[in-house]
Amino acid sequence: MTSVEFFPNNAGPWQAEHVEFNAHISSAAGPEPLERLKAKIAPGAIHDSIERSDSPKCAPETRVAAQNNLYGWIIDGDGSHEQPKNIKWVTGPAGSGKTAVMGSLSKRCKEGGVLGATFFFSSWSGSVGRRRKTPFVATIAHQLAQYHPDLRENIATAVNENPDVFEKTLETQMEVLVLLPLQRIPRPVNEPGLRGAIIIDGVDECEAEQYHEAAALGSKSTSPPLRTKEQDQLEILQALQFASADPSFPFRILIASRPERVFREFFNPKLESFPFARKVDLHEDYNADVDIAVFLTAELSRIRDRYNLPESWASPDIVRALVEKASGQFIYAATVVRALEMGSQGRPEASLKAILSGKSNQKATSNPLEQLDVLYSHIFESSPDALLSVRWIRGIHTINQSVLPNEHYPRPVSVVNMLFQTDPESSEAEYLLGPLRSLIRIPPPSDQRTTGYDFYHKSLLDFLEDPDRCGRLYIEEEERNSFIWGQFNLACIKF
Repeated sequence: MTSVEFFPNNAGPWQAEHVEFNAHISSAAGPEPLERLKAKIAPGAIHDSIERSDSPKCAPETRVAAQNNLYGWIIDGDGSHEQPKNIKWVTGPAGSGKTAVMGSLSKRCKEGGVLGATFFFSSWSGSVGRRRKTPFVATIAHQLAQYHPDLRENIATAVNENPDVFEKTLETQMEVLVLLPLQRIPRPVNEPGLRGAIIIDGVDECEAEQYHEAAALGSKSTSPPLRTKEQDQLEILQALQFASADPSFPFRILIASRPERVFREFFNPKLESFPFARKVDLHEDYNADVDIAVFLTAELSRIRDRYNLPESWASPDIVRALVEKASGQFIYAATVVRALEMGSQGRPEASLKAILSGKSNQKATSNPLEQLDVLYSHIFESSPDALLSVRWIRGIHTINQSVLPNEHYPRPVSVVNMLFQTDPESSEAEYLLGPLRSLIRIPPPSDQRTTGYDFYHKSLLDFLEDPDRCGRLYIEEEERNSFIWGQFNLACIKF
């Protein structure tokens, strides 16, 4: 604080007034560098943010093996000293529990003092920052500044020295805000250095960000092509790869996403240009049925006690039936529990009966599977032609159901594609179904003459067969049969 004497109109000491004001340099020069950094982050994307307070978490005694595997890799790596593999991909179809595992793992890492930073993308979030790449690096740097005092000082210096860094590419931001500060930290020879984890979830939910306005009114020039979400997702992956390749970067990176094309290609193990740790597939590598049964048994017991239901309610047979319907997808089990807890919209007995029957009981439960339906609808809308992709899926199911005893089940992909594709040589199948890989298992090209399409979720077909649940995606049986027979007749003509 500073005080001065004030003499009105230079008239001498008529009446002195004391005026106080702040003399902090930041008042003249603008906010402190770390405050400028904080203004660019997506606070809701951090694992323990208020926005994520209701996000899925692993129930007690579930997903223990997967969490132990990932935590062990963070602490001990993969045993390779010559060429350490510091990026691991965690994948699985929609609803397999990726976000719950990443959230619980983040908490465990923080409690263990090895959590560097997190970012949880969400295309459903009300916060734009969780749906865009723009705040990604700033959010990581903001957390790293709190992780280590030397990093805090160095990151602040980097922001001061590069005031326009937030307008740069993700790779440049990563170099300026993360790598340069790390390189400036002294590295004692006989003391352990920094280590820890950077956990990124839901990169497949990052939406495209456009940099160009539409052509100005009256302008004859055309607008630049729109950027795709896959381009932005790839830029995020490349920025993380760029950081991991730097010798000064001490963190192990976990990236969780659905098995969409951009991730399958980026993490392709046949590409040896960059070493990735062995991927973890939560659906293929772990049998989730036991964990789902544990979860359902505990939750149904709690609901039974709340409503004073008889001991026979939600018996082991009921739990087994629900586990079978879940098909390894935790989201189904979690949605069932939420539906049964909606006491204001129907007693648990009616809700459970509706769920087991595969139909939505509008009067009693107002669609007890609403959350699952929202997820399915969201995924279908990612297909370039949602209705045609539904026709394909309904057609695939019909054809698979029509196999006779001792015939191959399901029909090989090559047979289905020959029937449904308008051009036998086209990539229409991949074009339509590729974005739906989190719902439908598509064999690699080398296996498509002997292996058929298969569905991850048994409840998917229940969804598509109920017009009250799938809305505009519903296709009448007559229309479905017309599509199948129409394609069959075309195939006969072609061949």
